[in-house]
Amino acid sequence: MNQSQSNLRKVIICALFAAITAVLAQVEVPLPLVPISGQTLGVGLTATIIGSKLGAIAMICYAALGVVGAPVFAGFSGGAQVLIGPTGGYIFGFILTAFVTGLILERTSFTFSMAIVANIAGMIITLLCGTIQLKFVLDLNWSLALASGVYPFIVVGLMKAVLASWIGILLRNRLIRANILLRRKVLEILIAF
Repeated sequence: MNQSQSNLRKVIICALFAAITAVLAQVEVPLPLVPISGQTLGVGLTATIIGSKLGAIAMICYAALGVVGAPVFAGFSGGAQVLIGPTGGYIFGFILTAFVTGLILERTSFTFSMAIVANIAGMIITLLCGTIQLKFVLDLNWSLALASGVYPFIVVGLMKAVLASWIGILLRNRLIRANILLRRKVLEILIAF
């Protein structure tokens, strides 16, 4: 595979996972300040399947699509106002979450148990980033910010971390067997920028 084909493959993979996250974002349970959505499941799947660098790039693409007005965020919303609003910290957090989750897996192993650890770490990062922006945008005290931005999402977040791990490792292994995705060491060489 030449460099041009490799770059095209990276672009397609990132676009695909940005689209998957956008679709999952529309699965939503409304709550007073921050809804429960499938976005974080999309982030976990992305990082578990394609790793740190491509995962973070896919989440940057996802956020960029939303900023330009594409209705990719929860509730078919889009626009820069979402990123600077109360829930924008979660979206910014997706980029760091994808990178850290993928990095943990790349530094250890792409196994179900390690994927659970990595996805739980990612869940914590997302919740912290989201809660910090929620607190400052709405001028909440820390207790209310945690009560609105973290506590309602812990149980669901753990369930999504396990689901992202299970589906992610299963799909990653199948994509490797189908030669669509390359093994870890070869993938690291190809995605080095």
